[in-house]
Amino acid sequence: MAAPKQSEAGPLVGAVVQGTNSSSFLVFNSRTAELVSHHQVELSQEFPREGWVEQDPKEIMRSVYECIEAVCAQLGERGLAAADVKAVGISNQRETTLVWDRATGEPLYNAVAWLDVRTQATVEALGRRIPGHSNFVKSKTGLPLSTYFSAVKLRWLLDNVEAVQAAVEEGRALFGTVDSWLIWNLTGGVDGGVHCTDVTNASRTMLFNIHSLEWDKQLCGFFDISMSILPTVCSSSEIYGNVKAGSLEGVPISGCLGDQSAALVGQMCFQEGQAKNTYGTGCFLLCNTGRKCVFSDRGLLTTVAYKLGRDKPVCYALEGSVAIAGAVIRWLKDNLGIIKTSEEIEKLAKEAGTSYGCYFIPAFSGLYAPYWDPSARGIICGLTQFTNKTHIAFAALEAVCFQTREILDAMNRDCGIPLSHLQVDGKMTTNKILMQLQADILHIPVIKPIVPEITALGAAMAAGTAEGVDIWSLKPEDLSALVMERVEPQINATESESRYATWKKATMKSVGWVTTQSPESAESPAFSSLPLGFFIVSSMMILIGARYISGIPY
Repeated sequence: MAAPKQSEAGPLVGAVVQGTNSSSFLVFNSRTAELVSHHQVELSQEFPREGWVEQDPKEIMRSVYECIEAVCAQLGERGLAAADVKAVGISNQRETTLVWDRATGEPLYNAVAWLDVRTQATVEALGRRIPGHSNFVKSKTGLPLSTYFSAVKLRWLLDNVEAVQAAVEEGRALFGTVDSWLIWNLTGGVDGGVHCTDVTNASRTMLFNIHSLEWDKQLCGFFDISMSILPTVCSSSEIYGNVKAGSLEGVPISGCLGDQSAALVGQMCFQEGQAKNTYGTGCFLLCNTGRKCVFSDRGLLTTVAYKLGRDKPVCYALEGSVAIAGAVIRWLKDNLGIIKTSEEIEKLAKEAGTSYGCYFIPAFSGLYAPYWDPSARGIICGLTQFTNKTHIAFAALEAVCFQTREILDAMNRDCGIPLSHLQVDGKMTTNKILMQLQADILHIPVIKPIVPEITALGAAMAAGTAEGVDIWSLKPEDLSALVMERVEPQINATESESRYATWKKATMKSVGWVTTQSPESAESPAFSSLPLGFFIVSSMMILIGARYISGIPY
């Protein structure tokens, strides 16, 4: 999309989008919602052990600063100025947990990512603490007791990292999700940084009461977490503080939304019953339930959708969460090496045209909604001698769509009114085969904006509508520039149901795959007593299989 000329630009609003795989800064024209400029930096992840996923908090912060400065430089090249940016919003990966030292600004451990499953033993220990724990936690938070959410990650850090323990005891520790880390640093860090979060991110910690919209003393007591380390909870649209350094110095940070809530706002899903699905590292389907907390009996989460102002009402959502969506493409690239870039997946899948009976269950971090089974693990089944990497590529895309079908079915039953179409966004939606598969498997139309930066747009809207900024009205006409594309189903319902039934059969084979290991057994696996020959033969078979899939002669 061409950038508007200086005379047409009007007030600009910036949005930091901090995701699992990258950080971005984007600037929008607040009059037309058009994207003016953007820059993105890829991020690394660390996998110290099986099931562990970490990120470097300093790398996250550096990437955000780099993106901001790059975009401000681009604005200058286009005859605009950083001073035209009147507000900044933040959208972030949720649940990822950080603890840092308020005196030095140094992280006390790596960020423990949302899809990290090291805390399964912690979850089980907490579950034994009091009877009925699940109802106790869910009634207050809308969430199941799971490795997914921040409280158990924080509990693990307190139990296992001496630096965190000492900082809490000495009153130096600050806890936050990624939004809190970004806002604290951008507003000055050790020099007066603001330690806050918004209601959408707070609602993903398992420490926040979604009814009272406050940190809950009983929950903090249950997890044995000091409330002194928690950030102040604000609405999703208000001035938290001003940027203290760099090209945007003095610009207010006035919007903050967890990434999925930002996408809901960006898709203008402000009416009860409106829903969107975002395809990123994971896949997240949110349905606006208005001012009512709707609790699910089918594995969905109840969460805060947004609160767009201090004095504005809170809106809630039902959410279906899928841990692995775009991450499966990255796995095919980085772990199996059957593609060199993520974009190649579409070409491979198109070459196959079908999975030929191959089904992929990417339960790398267990299964989220509607199963909530941390013991599940990924499988590829239905393999024959005919199967090759093109079929696996196709099956990987199908897996994303089948997982969406599972949570949409649950949501339709919980809400009582089936969706007639699905609004979608996220980087994966540029994949035409994926979008057609999704329409076919759901057997309803899929509707997506031509411009995929909906999450960033939602954060920018929250920032621009804040009291004291007031340059965005959040009316449907604000999205007049975002032309929608509609993808219709192309297969009959009978075929769709048959493929889905086989997927469900394959999913059942992935559940209950592993049992919780103690720290000692994690260091010394239980099967270490197996004969050496077993490992040699197994390794040879895995190598041969991988080379065969990749089309490499063996």
